[in-house]
Amino acid sequence: MRPGFSGEAVRTAEQPLLEHGRGPALMAVAAHGLQLHCRRLLRTRRGRVAGSRAVVLAGKGNNGGDGLWAAAALRRAGVEVTAIPTADSLHEDGARALRQAGGVVSAWSLDDEHVEQALDLLLGADLVIDAVLGTGASGGLRGAMAELARSFDQRSQETGEQGPVVVAVDVPSGLSADGGALEGPVLPAASTVTFGAAKTAQLTAPGDRLCGRVEVVPIGIEAHLRSPDVLRLEDRDLEALWPRPVGSDHKYTRGVVGIVAGSEEYPGAALLTVHSALAAGTGMVRYLGDESTRRMVNLTSPEAVVSDSAPADEHVQAWIAGPGAVDEAQHQRCEQALAEALQRRIPAVLDAGALEIAGRSLADTRLRPWIVLTPHAGELAELLRWCEAWDRLPEGVAAAEREQIEADPVHWARTAARATGATVVLKGATTTVAAPSTAEGAPDPDDDRDGASCVLTAGDGSPWLATAGSGDCLAGMLGTLLAHDSAQPQRLERALGPWLADSPLPEHLRGGLRDRLAGDGRWSLLAALAVVLQGRASRRGGEGPQPCRPEDIRAALTRGDAGSGADLGS
Repeated sequence: MRPGFSGEAVRTAEQPLLEHGRGPALMAVAAHGLQLHCRRLLRTRRGRVAGSRAVVLAGKGNNGGDGLWAAAALRRAGVEVTAIPTADSLHEDGARALRQAGGVVSAWSLDDEHVEQALDLLLGADLVIDAVLGTGASGGLRGAMAELARSFDQRSQETGEQGPVVVAVDVPSGLSADGGALEGPVLPAASTVTFGAAKTAQLTAPGDRLCGRVEVVPIGIEAHLRSPDVLRLEDRDLEALWPRPVGSDHKYTRGVVGIVAGSEEYPGAALLTVHSALAAGTGMVRYLGDESTRRMVNLTSPEAVVSDSAPADEHVQAWIAGPGAVDEAQHQRCEQALAEALQRRIPAVLDAGALEIAGRSLADTRLRPWIVLTPHAGELAELLRWCEAWDRLPEGVAAAEREQIEADPVHWARTAARATGATVVLKGATTTVAAPSTAEGAPDPDDDRDGASCVLTAGDGSPWLATAGSGDCLAGMLGTLLAHDSAQPQRLERALGPWLADSPLPEHLRGGLRDRLAGDGRWSLLAALAVVLQGRASRRGGEGPQPCRPEDIRAALTRGDAGSGADLGS
């Protein structure tokens, strides 16, 4: 797990050190970490340090200073360095250090007349250090720098691996540290060296795809950080948190999941959902559907218990409702499953067709955090229209279209969670999970003492997951997790402490976040964990079509030697 913090939170954490005159020391530590990263990168990507060529795009602020000080160290290591000022002034001490080390500071500053000249210098380099804008910048790139970023990105795509390696200082220029929709061109980086803590934009879409590999350089501000804005879950979190059976378990302690999915028109949705729930380790599946689909489920998963009964007649510990459920009988079962989930506090995954039912239900009731909605951007746009129709959106906020949601998924996932009262899993290349947070389902975004507005993200899945059926498989995995947690909530609660202790989260923040994730925040954690498993399974057999089949899910959780504990799923 990697925590990410807003730019304001990092600047606030720096303030006590700056007030005690430690600004130069902070810059020295940051520049040292930056130049070490650049040296490793040159050695790995170009086979040498001395004799390499580097260009620094240097802004006038501290971000430019970090880049110039690092460039001076690189010059002393034998790198040919040229700095291009991108404003009418430079960080004086950094520029002086570079000159004293033998580096070159361009006699001209970047403007419209010098864009082509700057582009030629960049394309002729082995390394480009982007030190134009830092965490305090907003509004995107403008003018000559925007044109240079556009031209360089286009030419870099043409040259591919033969082009220069771009290292961003703190954040790629043009990208707000706080994330959100892009406001103009961004200079994409192969890697980003960030200081003190990862920033929100580096762990959320769309910014995470522009940062490359992110390396955090500690600079001594960690004890002053407030609660994180985002948690990025990774593959190794599965080993810490995914429930594995012990000798005392039986099928009911492993969780019983009820599934309302599929129809005569879409029987495959039922099969994928059932198979995935079983592959993920549920104790039992109770499937509800039409006769022909029940027969197919029975033939392919004989361990599943099938019937045509109503959800109220079944005893389950979690519901999955909606995948492929398009006929009237299944619609009614989805409605009943939602009602059961709300009345009896049974966690439920609502996907596909059940999302419309969730939207309609907002006319009369507010959903709860244990109701997990799993829309893609188009489905979320429709859900937001229901929220708008029932006056559930904040004052002055209108429903968004798909393109707006894809441009700023964190904002709209949070908006949907607050409007519905449910946990929202906004699926995408980077999946965003937002919780409503408080008992009333409406968090105060300014109150971050327990991570109330923290979102979770996961984004290590194969691009081949963008195919029909992936959502059905995710629903099955998530339903399994919810059922297990409903049967044995203490297992997650016991696992949280060691997991957080092993994370890069500062120690003073762990207790509050643990309490949050052991409460209503648990549903967002479990949802993100299911997304991580889907990512692992999607790459199980290499990159290719038909990722994350049920057999891949089982393989991703299977350990090769029961005595050794060696994991073959990662």
